[in-house]
Amino acid sequence: MVKIAMAGGSGQIASEILDVLVAKNKHEILILSRKEHAPDPRPSVAWAQTDYSSVSQLTDLLKGVDVVLSFGAAHEDVGSVMQKALIDASVAAGVKRFAPNEWATSNFEEIPWYAEKGNTRAYLVEINKGKKVIEYTLFQPGLITDYIAPPNTSSKYISPLEVALDLPNRRAIVLEGIDPRITLTSVKDVAEVVARAVEFEGEWPVVGGIVGTTLRTSEFIALGEKIRGGKPWPITTLKEADVRAGDIKSDWIPTMNAKGLKPEQIEFFSKMVLTGFLLCGKHESWMVSDEWNRLLKDYEFESLEHFLERTWGGRP
Repeated sequence: MVKIAMAGGSGQIASEILDVLVAKNKHEILILSRKEHAPDPRPSVAWAQTDYSSVSQLTDLLKGVDVVLSFGAAHEDVGSVMQKALIDASVAAGVKRFAPNEWATSNFEEIPWYAEKGNTRAYLVEINKGKKVIEYTLFQPGLITDYIAPPNTSSKYISPLEVALDLPNRRAIVLEGIDPRITLTSVKDVAEVVARAVEFEGEWPVVGGIVGTTLRTSEFIALGEKIRGGKPWPITTLKEADVRAGDIKSDWIPTMNAKGLKPEQIEFFSKMVLTGFLLCGKHESWMVSDEWNRLLKDYEFESLEHFLERTWGGRP
């Protein structure tokens, strides 16, 4: 039995992981949340309210915990205050293992909304200098494939996103002159890896890549054309200079309709995310390594082609 604390445990990816951990029927799980929560009907799950401002309060909450998994939104944690408080409290409480709020890319070049994750990485390196005070891994699955699946076809909690590789409308926006590699991994595979990682007897790898499939953008488009059928996709190709200047010469932009945003904010945020997605391809930010695949050799990961066939196959 492992006692696990999940910070920000009510989010989409966290909820998927929580269900898998509970289904193992082995662990005690504490969910840390900013909001008050009714008692959980699942006997192995408890909730605790915190605003993450007090290291001493967090330390008390984390006493007896073996593993802390963090899922807080990086762009909402200016200065990585929440992450640093969780790390400090984990060390003070004697937590053995910590996973910061990664769950996506290998690097953050051209991705401003992920910049705070870099500060958290640097802090973990700093506190472990000379003597290791806490073991940690950066869970990196690339793009969660469930975000590009039709609603309610592949996961319980993940809400689909509009992206530049547009499966619903059979089209794409790309940056001129590059064909970057990207990794896509299902949330089920991510959850199963985490469930195995909390019990893993060896040392956690610092970089914890999780790979469903890695392929080039052109290969993704070809696979989309194959599975979605119809005519070849129209491809909008943008010049880097125009994108950097904010001149998106496209008759469509994926809409990022984040909760609580006003219409003018949605337009700005959508443009920023598309810009970041295109430019980070120069650094192949969405391609990750395969550390957990190599450590968990008995686990079979779902390929992107199989995922798309079961979620999009036969759909109009």
